[in-house]
Amino acid sequence: MPRSEARVATDRSARYAKQLAAHMGRKIQADWSEETGHGTLVFSAGTATLEAAPDALLLAVEGATENLPGLEDVVGRHLVRFGARDELVVEWHRDNGEPGHVHRNDEDPAES
Repeated sequence: MPRSEARVATDRSARYAKQLAAHMGRKIQADWSEETGHGTLVFSAGTATLEAAPDALLLAVEGATENLPGLEDVVGRHLVRFGARDELVVEWHRDNGEPGHVHRNDEDPAES
C-alpha cells in the first residue's frame, strides 16, 4: 500500500501525539499508548501511525495513491496547529519518490 512518512523535530513528541490522537478520536478511531509511545488513526481513506522518539514525532500515512495527499493534509495540518508555539514543520516524503505536502505555521502573528 502506498505510504508517506514525516519526521517532525520536537522534544515533546509524546505530548503532541497524544493530543493529535485525542483530537482525531472525536471523529475517527484513534488510539495512543503512553507505555509504548505508539498510536494509530484509522480514517476511511487509510491509516496513520504515530511514534514518539526522544527528538521527533515519526508519522506515517498509508492509503491508496489518490488518498495520500488528503491523509498528509489532515494529519499535518492539525499537528502544526497544535504545535504553533514550537513552530513544528511537517514535511512528507512519499515512498514513490514524489514530494508530499509541507505544513508549517505561516500565519503572521500581526494578523492574529
